[in-house]
Amino acid sequence: MPIVHQNDRCRLTALTPHLLRIEWSPSGTFTDAPTQVVIDRDLWPAQQEGEAALQVEPWRGGVKALAAGFEVRYDGAEPSAAGLSVQARGGLTSYHSTWRFGEPVDAPLPGTTRTLDDADGRIPLEPSILSRSGLGVLDDSASLVRSGPLLTDLAPREPGALDLYVFTHGLDFRGALRDFHALTGPVPRVPRFVLGNWWSRYHPYSATEYAALLDRFAADRLPFSVAVIDMDWHVVDVDPEIGSGWTGYTWNRDLFPDPSAFLADLHRRGLAVTLNDHPADGIRRHEDAYPAMAQAMGIDPASGEPVEFDPTSERFWQAYFTHVAGPLAEQGVDFWWIDWQQGTHTALPGLDPLWLLNERHFAEQEAQGRRPLVFSRYAGPGSHRTPIGFSGDSLISWESLAFQPEFTASAANIGYGWWSHDIGGHWSGAKDVELAVRWVQLGVWSPINRLHASASPFQGKEPWRFGAEGERLMGEALRLRHRLLPYLATMAERAAAQGISLVEPVYHRHPDRMEAYAHRATFFFGEDLLVAPPVTPRLPGTGLSATPLWLPPGEWFDLETGRRYDAGAHGRSLTAYRDLAHTPVFARAGSVLPLLGTEMPGNGVDLPEHLELRVFPGADGQHVLVEDDDGPVATRRLTRTPLRHDAATGRLVIGPAEGDLDVLPATRTWTVRVAGNADVLTATDVPVGEEVVLELPAVGEPDVLGECFALLDAAEVEHAAKERAWAVLRRGLGQGETNRSVARVVDELRSARLDDTLVGALTEIVAAR
Repeated sequence: MPIVHQNDRCRLTALTPHLLRIEWSPSGTFTDAPTQVVIDRDLWPAQQEGEAALQVEPWRGGVKALAAGFEVRYDGAEPSAAGLSVQARGGLTSYHSTWRFGEPVDAPLPGTTRTLDDADGRIPLEPSILSRSGLGVLDDSASLVRSGPLLTDLAPREPGALDLYVFTHGLDFRGALRDFHALTGPVPRVPRFVLGNWWSRYHPYSATEYAALLDRFAADRLPFSVAVIDMDWHVVDVDPEIGSGWTGYTWNRDLFPDPSAFLADLHRRGLAVTLNDHPADGIRRHEDAYPAMAQAMGIDPASGEPVEFDPTSERFWQAYFTHVAGPLAEQGVDFWWIDWQQGTHTALPGLDPLWLLNERHFAEQEAQGRRPLVFSRYAGPGSHRTPIGFSGDSLISWESLAFQPEFTASAANIGYGWWSHDIGGHWSGAKDVELAVRWVQLGVWSPINRLHASASPFQGKEPWRFGAEGERLMGEALRLRHRLLPYLATMAERAAAQGISLVEPVYHRHPDRMEAYAHRATFFFGEDLLVAPPVTPRLPGTGLSATPLWLPPGEWFDLETGRRYDAGAHGRSLTAYRDLAHTPVFARAGSVLPLLGTEMPGNGVDLPEHLELRVFPGADGQHVLVEDDDGPVATRRLTRTPLRHDAATGRLVIGPAEGDLDVLPATRTWTVRVAGNADVLTATDVPVGEEVVLELPAVGEPDVLGECFALLDAAEVEHAAKERAWAVLRRGLGQGETNRSVARVVDELRSARLDDTLVGALTEIVAAR
């Protein structure tokens, strides 16, 4: 960790060849201890040591230093725009790639924010560490210093001190995020159950009502993996002299006469359980845990004096986990929903209680030997260490829906990849079947799919409340999300090992393309899929939504229809037209997508005996299926099963699995489907330690005319317009599809006095390749 320069009040340190730390201390006292945000600064790679890696020379009474990724110039005085500058070197940088102290970064990319409460559409976001100019600045000056081994051992900064981290990775956004995670801590390995469907509603369920709801879900083949019990699980009707009923830790026995039995029933059904917690009012005299908590905190229980919520007190935390949270965990509560909305101040100036709530709950679960998890709001940079994020009470509107894909993808710019939104919206708005369906479809392609509703009796998100079409399509979406579990689990492993968010902006992989920045609601979903969720109502007449997007270079397949798109060497802009049953999701040629088998889904996330593999031909590809026992990370048992597609031979090689094979079922059945071919291949009861080689069927020619006819037949437009379009299509494509015939057909459609939407939808089909 080379020190570039140090004088009596300023220290410059090269943490990596692309990461520079700048400190200013009025007293000359510099910080080497971790902070709330920064965990590790010993990052300089050993092979970079020496004069060749970092060249330093005097400059204007200060220093000029050159590293592989930056050039810094500092005049030795109090930092100023004239006397301190950092220029990024390499990585598609330009003359804009210079940052001067005190000035904003040029062309910054957004990060995220604490909550979407009251947001009806796009809102400003906090800055990230990325920019199109190739520089980013993380300001850690307000972060408290960790002064001891406990999370409550925190000390304020010296007044006037500055602590800045300058990322100079150019447009290597993934490289910048690798350094960011090395500096601030890795992304945890989330439990597999978070990847399924969550059921959440602000409603005073009883144990009997909840069991009946789950019975109905099972009868309708609607799989869930997490039960979210909102605040009415605890006593909310309390004496006003005690306070409000928002905070509570005592089961409402009128609703849940036997809490342990209720939780055991949820676990038996395959569901993990989280309870809502508003902790601001502490532990008061009406709580079951009050006598023990009062004694532990030195309060006479007979006094009835409340045990104040004090996150700065380690004594409070020890008592809380011993007498309040601990017994509830023993009953069967798997993790907590920390619904903190009560301010940003504590007894320690500068300490936001939300940060300590998240870190302390997460650390306690880890200490108990569990795979830790907390469901809470974003508490600033470094919050990726304590997933899952709760984005607040979404408004029910198309504008709210439209912002969520962009919001989720942008959060990856600050390394925060596990957002959970109120799918379907929490409050306000009006009932809109199309909006509800589109929101659940977005949930399928979100980090977390948590259906949620307010306490209004009219806002439940049960699919059967949305008519026959809504019920069918919402059910299909929930089952698809459940079937994606094998893919999602592998991508969760990738997030932990490499710091790559499940939902990733397209510009992370294509930073030199303007189109990637123009379509910020389009995103990569894991390694192999690209999603452009419909977030606007269908257009009249055709009944299709219109979603602009950019396909990166290469060949792509529509996941749902098998339609093939050639994006060429430079990518391709297009508008995807879809009816309410479909979402534009694309798989790159060569991808092998693992899914659960098609048998009737149940709750839970046990490792399956039957998997289906979707193969998208046209290129070599591989997916390494990662599975483990979902236990503590330190002792987990892990397997990897390679799934390799060889385009030249037309073969798919499955396995053999490697690692702790006793984690897996002894044998598996593999079903294989190739995009563009209706044939199904099956290998039954294959030992997981053996290799399977399958000869894949050839891909046939697409039925372009058949697709066009189906679209025209469904469109609610004049028959004469349909007939004009059909005549153009038959005349131009009847003898087979060629580039020339496609171009001619597109031109004729545009001049045939047809609705623009109809022309666009037909053009997408005939010009896909």
